[in-house]
Amino acid sequence: MRRITGKAKDETLIELQSARAADVPAVLTAFRINLHPDESSGNGSLSERAPLPGNTETDKLHPSKDTVFFRDGVRRIDFVLSYVDDKDGEKKQERRRAFEANLEKTGLELETEDKSDSKDQKTYFLKIHAPRDVLATYADVLKIKVPFKKSDIPQSQDVALEWFTQPFRLPGNIMHPEPDYFTYHFDKTKTDFFLIGDKDTFFPPSTRNRIVFYILSRCAYYKEGQKDREKTGIKRLLSNGTYTAAFPLHDCRYWKKGRNAEERYNLYKHWARFLCFYKEQPLNLIKKYYGEKIGIYFAWLGFYTEMLFLAAVVGLICFIYGVLSYDDNITSKEICDPKIGGSIMMCPLCDKNCTFWRLDSTCLSSWQSHLFDNEATVFFAMFMGIWVTLFLEFWKRRQARLEYEWDLVDFEEEQQELQTRPEFEIKCTNRRLNKITQEMEPHLPLHSRCARYCLSGATVTFWVSDYSAETLLVGGLITPQLATSVTASCINFVIIMILNFFYEKVAIWITDMEIPKTHLEYENRLITKMFMFQFVNYYSSCFYVAFFKGKFVGYPGNYTYMFGKWKKFRNEECDPGGCLIELTTQLLIVMAGKQLWGNIQEALLPLMRNWWSSRKGRHNPENHYSRWEQDHVLQNFSQLGLFYEYLEMVIQFGFITLFVASFPLAPLLALFNNILEIRVDAWKFTTQFRRPVASKARNIGAWQEILNSVAILSVVTNAFIMAFTSDMIPRMVYLYAYSNSTSMKGYINSSLSEYRIPIRPQNMTEDNWFRHFNTTCRYRDYRHPPGHENEYTHTMQFWHILAAKMAFIIIMEHVVFVVKFFIAWMIPDVPSDVKARIKRERYLIQEHLHNYEVEKLKLQLISLFECILYVEKSSLKLCI
Repeated sequence: MRRITGKAKDETLIELQSARAADVPAVLTAFRINLHPDESSGNGSLSERAPLPGNTETDKLHPSKDTVFFRDGVRRIDFVLSYVDDKDGEKKQERRRAFEANLEKTGLELETEDKSDSKDQKTYFLKIHAPRDVLATYADVLKIKVPFKKSDIPQSQDVALEWFTQPFRLPGNIMHPEPDYFTYHFDKTKTDFFLIGDKDTFFPPSTRNRIVFYILSRCAYYKEGQKDREKTGIKRLLSNGTYTAAFPLHDCRYWKKGRNAEERYNLYKHWARFLCFYKEQPLNLIKKYYGEKIGIYFAWLGFYTEMLFLAAVVGLICFIYGVLSYDDNITSKEICDPKIGGSIMMCPLCDKNCTFWRLDSTCLSSWQSHLFDNEATVFFAMFMGIWVTLFLEFWKRRQARLEYEWDLVDFEEEQQELQTRPEFEIKCTNRRLNKITQEMEPHLPLHSRCARYCLSGATVTFWVSDYSAETLLVGGLITPQLATSVTASCINFVIIMILNFFYEKVAIWITDMEIPKTHLEYENRLITKMFMFQFVNYYSSCFYVAFFKGKFVGYPGNYTYMFGKWKKFRNEECDPGGCLIELTTQLLIVMAGKQLWGNIQEALLPLMRNWWSSRKGRHNPENHYSRWEQDHVLQNFSQLGLFYEYLEMVIQFGFITLFVASFPLAPLLALFNNILEIRVDAWKFTTQFRRPVASKARNIGAWQEILNSVAILSVVTNAFIMAFTSDMIPRMVYLYAYSNSTSMKGYINSSLSEYRIPIRPQNMTEDNWFRHFNTTCRYRDYRHPPGHENEYTHTMQFWHILAAKMAFIIIMEHVVFVVKFFIAWMIPDVPSDVKARIKRERYLIQEHLHNYEVEKLKLQLISLFECILYVEKSSLKLCI
């Protein structure tokens, strides 16, 4: 063992001793294998090794600060901490000294950049390097998988479609930056079992920063001899301001390659630019650079976008059918006919601000409604129920393939995800014995937990019910003519975005109040609350228009009033053109507005905010603008960064599934948005964010269950939209049961009931009243006319239509659900070839481990035999 002192810190190397056949002790110790170079090979110490390519003697005299290495040009910077001196400096300095001393005890090497060398002259940067023995130790602890044999399974290639897919493909070195290997959990005692080529690059930078962050999260900052479990971890030090930032470094600038580093540059060139929108995503490179958790997100987003292409094409075809059948719409022709629609006087749609109106005034909205309310819409609603099942089932297969390719098959939640949150330790003053660790740990008593959950549930209920009541109240104050206008929908969207800000704050406050113990538990609870609030916020207006508006209005002379007649809030009626066109308008404005606002927030605002600093960065010489300073000015990627990305896409998923029967072009809008979203997110990760700490995830987590729930609910909502919001069922009943000419002629007159006007309305002048010479008005319903023995009661046609609607709902739901479950049963979650590869890899692991142990035993026996011969020849009595 030799202790070697470098420029920055002392480092200890445990070197492998070469065995000589004539030296018995050396033979017996030859099995001590580790990752360090052999002293006899001439590698020597770190300070004696040859510098990396590009680090010449001239570079040492005039070093470039745009580097990811220590000053010696050999040791790689795996993590950077920054801090500044402030008024509370002494206390923070004491924490930093204790923390950094404990980091050095774990084997990490530190190097500090003084504030005088920084651009702002006030920020210190602490650079951290993990030596090979530290990496090997914690790779063993974290069970990190490393290659032990090159894969002998050929990769499947679509030769028949190669000519078609070639324009969409990326270069092979970008799509597959690493060879395909069989892997196994790293074991420090079996290093010769693994394929270790270059020991310096055996652990990639993403693995290195994950290991260092694991150490930082568990390293204490109390002095030696003391013990305070609360004073542990970099997250606590960041929250109390001891350090201002902690992040791994990008490997180079995104617009040009670095020395022996080009992954970030390749990601920007082949992935983050919008001109690459038609290209496939380099998922393996994304995973290698950012980690599996971010890689899974982009894999899911890309797969979702690909599946949207099919839904968008079918929706477009249905819309084109509506356009082509425009001239065959007999119902709209009757409405627009001056002799039919022009002669029908309709009853006022509200009490105060509405007058009598003629039916032909809804001519335009009737034609517009036909574009989305036609025979093809029924087919599209059923198709989307099946499409959503195909999407979820095929994603499970895609996810299973990624789990295998990215070595996540046997992965369990990482310990840092299950680590106790600092906030939990601070707020929970009670302690109890952990039966597993036999240590006292923070504990939240049952009565406190119940009280917090009750308050949380009451708060959620209040905000949800408050918004629902507000929706009904505002809806009652808006006239039907205003409710269908684009202006009113835009006003509604603005209200939604304002409430969204408050909902987010309330959700975070409630989750913090519950004091979840782990970060994973915190994220899952926040996901549930935020989706619940967003569901109510974005979908309430659509649910109201689809299922409540115009359904409980009563009839002239006996209208239904909200909160009783004395409140004079008459239940709102649908637009004269029907509720479906109103639902379409509402869905289009809210969905398109949300997507537009989201892209402005994600792309334009950061671009404007960082334009000046990026411009300065491009014109600053590398020697004066260090790599850690360049990354320090970037935005921090928080632990909940992916949470908001998933939330945005899941809300969009709800729009295109829950209400798609009213707007078949919704998948097309989502497709265009997602093509842009992928590149915007890629641009943010590559250029605007610090490099996140690589973390693992084998699936999309709690979002999978939310997608499944939305998929099941979408079948129900679309069936009810077709039955109660669309006019499809009443038209079909009239065509096949009441039409005398097997056509839609006379449908308008059949669908309108008659009411006798008792006196002149207060809002109509006497001249206008006498000019109309009308004693009756018409309204949408199926009731007996005045003078009938059962006047104003429902006709038999009403009950026929109601029965047809209920039958349609039952048939559609059962058909779609049966097909859904059949498809889910037919499509296995794990592809057969992936199952075979998993079995083969497990077989090879067992075989290679067996052979390894056998060979090791043979070497031991040979060594023992040579020892015995040596003893006999030397006439020694002891062979030790």
